[in-house]
Amino acid sequence: PTGRRQAESARIREKYSDRIPVIVEKADKTDVPEIDKKKYLVPADLTVGQFVYVVRKRIKLSPEKAIFVFVKNTLPPTASLMSAIYEENKDEDGFLYMTYSGENTFGSA
Repeated sequence: PTGRRQAESARIREKYSDRIPVIVEKADKTDVPEIDKKKYLVPADLTVGQFVYVVRKRIKLSPEKAIFVFVKNTLPPTASLMSAIYEENKDEDGFLYMTYSGENTFGSA
């Protein structure tokens, strides 16, 4: 699927040069709900914090519940632009992979 995703991300970047292709997945051991949509076209000037808000809305998380979004097992700074996170962490297939969890630990909870 890497080849197909590579072609897809290239097509997306060509058509929407100001957008970033992001794939969001739920961490394995977490009790937060499954997200209803995994692929996003995120504006390049959106911050990580703003994107976390989008994820919260999609999974209909109650306000008192915390959510943490990881890129390559690391919490990116909420003030960082998604474009910067993309450039530093994009996968070879051209997508940025993010994982969300209800805990501030990755892996063993």
